[in-house]
Amino acid sequence: MYEITYPQFDPVLVEIGPLVIRWYALAYIAGIIGGWRLALRMVQTPRLWEGYPYPAAAQKRKHAKPQAPILPEHIDDFLVWATLGIILGGRIGFVLFYNLPYYLSNPIEIFYVWQGGMAFHGGLAGMVIAIVLFARSRGINMFSLGDLIATVAPLGYFFGRLANFINGELWGRAADVPWAMVFPRDELGIARHPSQLYQAAIDGALLFTIVLVAVYRFQTLRRPGLTIGIFLTGYGCARFFTENFREPDPQLGYLIGNWLTMGMTLSLPMIVAGIWFIWRANAEPPLGTRAVDKAPAKQG
Repeated sequence: MYEITYPQFDPVLVEIGPLVIRWYALAYIAGIIGGWRLALRMVQTPRLWEGYPYPAAAQKRKHAKPQAPILPEHIDDFLVWATLGIILGGRIGFVLFYNLPYYLSNPIEIFYVWQGGMAFHGGLAGMVIAIVLFARSRGINMFSLGDLIATVAPLGYFFGRLANFINGELWGRAADVPWAMVFPRDELGIARHPSQLYQAAIDGALLFTIVLVAVYRFQTLRRPGLTIGIFLTGYGCARFFTENFREPDPQLGYLIGNWLTMGMTLSLPMIVAGIWFIWRANAEPPLGTRAVDKAPAKQG
């Protein structure tokens, strides 16, 4: 009486001979492409970047409008870097944080990414490395690039958690709420929270909305690093909350008592880092209000 039927999904979307496309892979593709298109739109919206110095590369163009310190071609080029950072970081993070003893005994399975096993915190670390290296290679502001990625990141997380629900994995703790579900792959066969949907809604959709409002309504991109701080703090708090409904990974269990999980533990440094980014960004006046920002740009 206190459960609903879990909708049966085939984790394989399309299978044509040796070609197999899974919902999980489609979620990554949707998140990456969606984030890429949104980031392109943001760098092409001048009002979001009021006060930034004229982009050096754009100075050579006739009739170019001063706008973002990052050009559209930078976003296009970064797409490959971002993809590698997410996949490599996510996989390495899962191996190190969630099941290291198993993979030390079965190292070849580290490369079996089609079997699942990606960690968001690892993917985040991989993305940070990609941002720093790419920004240095192109001579652009790494905090501004990070602000763009922080804005679109919750969108990818949203799709990823929906894919987890479709796969019937990473389910929640035992529950007696009316919307509790019995997941087919759960050997205990008990009703559980559909925590994948909670995390998709709160850690993904809600956080995405908050960051977008901050960027478009309050122009947080004028303070480099502020959007990063909002994302890190918001995600860390949201993940810490939603982890209360998620069943901990069986190979790890609870780290302390019956409440602290690995996801909570990894989210705490994010909250601390996010607060630091917010403090750092607000310690300086917004771009466009300082004398150096109002000076005419040098033409190259």
